[in-house]
Amino acid sequence: MNDESKLALIMSTMAFAANFSIWTLYAVLGIHLEPILQLSATQYGLLVSSPIITGALLRWPAGFLCEYFSSRNLFIIQMLLTLPPLFLLNYVDSFFGYALMGLLIGISGVSFTIGIHYVSQWFGTNQQGTAMGVFGAGNAGAAITLLLAPYIIDQFGLRYVGPAFALGMIAILVLFMFLAPRHSQIFNQPKHDFSFYLKPLKSLNVWRLSLYYYFVFGSFLALLLWLPLYYVNAYNLTIQEAMAWTLVFATSSSLIRALGGWYADQYGGRTVNWWVFWICLICLFFLSYPPTTMVIHGVERDVHLNISINLTVFNVLIVIIGLAQGFGRASVYKMIHDYYPNQMGSVGGTVAMLGAVGGFTLPVLFGVGVDLVGVYSASFMLLYSVVAACMIAMYFAIKSDRYERRMHAALNNDFLTKVQQSSLD
Repeated sequence: MNDESKLALIMSTMAFAANFSIWTLYAVLGIHLEPILQLSATQYGLLVSSPIITGALLRWPAGFLCEYFSSRNLFIIQMLLTLPPLFLLNYVDSFFGYALMGLLIGISGVSFTIGIHYVSQWFGTNQQGTAMGVFGAGNAGAAITLLLAPYIIDQFGLRYVGPAFALGMIAILVLFMFLAPRHSQIFNQPKHDFSFYLKPLKSLNVWRLSLYYYFVFGSFLALLLWLPLYYVNAYNLTIQEAMAWTLVFATSSSLIRALGGWYADQYGGRTVNWWVFWICLICLFFLSYPPTTMVIHGVERDVHLNISINLTVFNVLIVIIGLAQGFGRASVYKMIHDYYPNQMGSVGGTVAMLGAVGGFTLPVLFGVGVDLVGVYSASFMLLYSVVAACMIAMYFAIKSDRYERRMHAALNNDFLTKVQQSSLD
């Protein structure tokens, strides 16, 4: 890793962290706006996820743009476009106004797709997992939001949050423009037509990887947005306490991503993901169980049993899930580079888009589930079904790969010719 590669990785990670802090800003705004706007659980899910859907949908075209234009320049343009809605945020005071500003702020979510393409140009295959893991640790930008936004709200009020984060983005933008190295190699490579970058999307493998990322990233993002309200409602914590525990989840999950990338380089992305799914499946099984009171009619008296997950156990399970998701996010992109090294923009953008869609759909579904079922653990029941679907998809993928390898080995060894010759003898 030369000096330019290190600088490119550092600057892109800083820029991604700044963008991610803005993309998740509604995790803090939402918990403060919920009592003011008197939101239902479904409305809360729609509000906090409004920035997510824009960032998710724009990741796909952004991935294709990276194949033809400088990802460094696209990064700069994206950060510039994020600034106006942040300044406008202090002029709204309704549910629809905040939702609209959220949609515009969501362009900050495109930074991941652009940054991944920029970083991938600087490292060889055997370093891709580690480099992308380090870049992905920019998810820790959520910690900036969870620490800084509540302080600004308490000291100055809601209207100053947007402008304050806009000033921070301007500082990062200036640093990136002057320090992020230009990479000329991408322009020296021959450009392919659009069909070359579109071709992998016909493969079932791309959509399988998207499903994995829907869980490891989409559910991470959804939990980041949902946990503050969950802590307040399910465990009667104060907003400050809820933010603190959400901060532990977000920070640990983000920082471990670099280690997850290293493990993916050493042991393979699929192996890492398989264990990620198993760990999450077990944890979500316990989190899905709602607080229950049972009465056993005994011989002499009734026996009352109260079954519930206390706060300590809940926090341990949530942190374990977050750590596993951090490993999973890095290993998925290691797998993408292994399969499609020349189409990181198009394939990576597609997977990133569908993963981020999880950050929009899951909080909304959490809210609908709570409103319909009437228990807060309905959100974890939903996540349990998602990770189960991922494991089923991976099981059949492994089975299919084994079958193809056996067929390939048989054909290489002239298996059919030998069978025909044996029958003639």
